[in-house]
Amino acid sequence: MLYCNGDVRLSHTYDKKYMHFDIIGEIQQIETIAINTGIREVDRLRKVYGNARWRKKKGVATIMLTDKTIHQAELHWYEATSFGRKEVKIKYLLD
Repeated sequence: MLYCNGDVRLSHTYDKKYMHFDIIGEIQQIETIAINTGIREVDRLRKVYGNARWRKKKGVATIMLTDKTIHQAELHWYEATSFGRKEVKIKYLLD
């Protein structure tokens, strides 16, 4: 089981509440959405984590929410070789 450190944003809620979840197993169907200047928040990522070749990625995984329910979800995150996966968020619950 992979573990997401800290709170993550459930992006399809309007009040932008933060919630915690665990990724169970591996993320499948991983795609790169944008690279470096194609990422709107690249300046913030570089300021917070450091200068690197940032990529915005998406994939599908089985997750467990804090209420112990298990769902399939599309996840989005930022990733750089030097820093790994950062700011994982649930984009959509697929079930």
